Amino acid sequence: MNLQNFSNETIDTLQLPQYQDAELTPVHPQYLKVVWFNIALVYGIIAIGAGVAFYFIEDIKPYWVYIMLGYALVLVTNIIVQVINFRNKGFAFREHDVIYRSGAISTTTTIIPYTRVQHVAEHEGIVSRMLGLSSIEIFTAGGAGSDIRIPGLEKVHAAAVKKLLVGKIEKDTQKKVEKDLYTAATEDINNENTPPDEV
Repeated sequence: MNLQNFSNETIDTLQLPQYQDAELTPVHPQYLKVVWFNIALVYGIIAIGAGVAFYFIEDIKPYWVYIMLGYALVLVTNIIVQVINFRNKGFAFREHDVIYRSGAISTTTTIIPYTRVQHVAEHEGIVSRMLGLSSIEIFTAGGAGSDIRIPGLEKVHAAAVKKLLVGKIEKDTQKKVEKDLYTAATEDINNENTPPDEV
C-alpha cells in the first residue's frame, strides 16, 4: 500500500446528498379507481356475508345496529387510510438507485441501488388493464418476495422502467463476468509464473 496516497478524512454526513431532496413522481391518478374497486369488492363481500348471517342466525339480529355501526366505522377508516396512502405514494429513478415511498399512518421510504436488483416483473390486474395501468415489482438478491412494488404506472411508463432496470441488470452482470474472466486469467498467469515445489 502506498501510504503517501492514503487518506482517511472525516465525512460530514450533514453535507451528503439527502434522498428527501429527490423529487418523487406520484402514481397515476387513475390508480385511485383501482383502490376504490378493491375497497368495494372486499367490503361488498363482507356485507353479503353479514346479510346472510342476519338472515339465518336469529341470535345476532338484536345487535344489527351495533354491527352496522362497526362496519361503517371500519369502512370509513379504511377509505381514509387508503386515500392517504395513495397520496403518499411516490417514486424516483436516479442515476444509481430507485426510491419508493408509501404508507399512510407512517411513511416508508425504500432505496435500492441498481447493483442489488436481480429481477424485474411487470403485472396488470383486471381493473388496471382496463385503465391502461401496470405495476412494476423489483426483486433483490436474497429476498423471498419483491422488495418494491410500484403500482399505478401507465403501460408505456412501466415498459420504459422495466427496460431501464433490465439494462442496468445486464450491464452489471456483464461487468461481473468481465471481472471473473480477468480474475481467472490473472490466477492462471500467477500459477504459470509460480515455480514448482521442490521435492
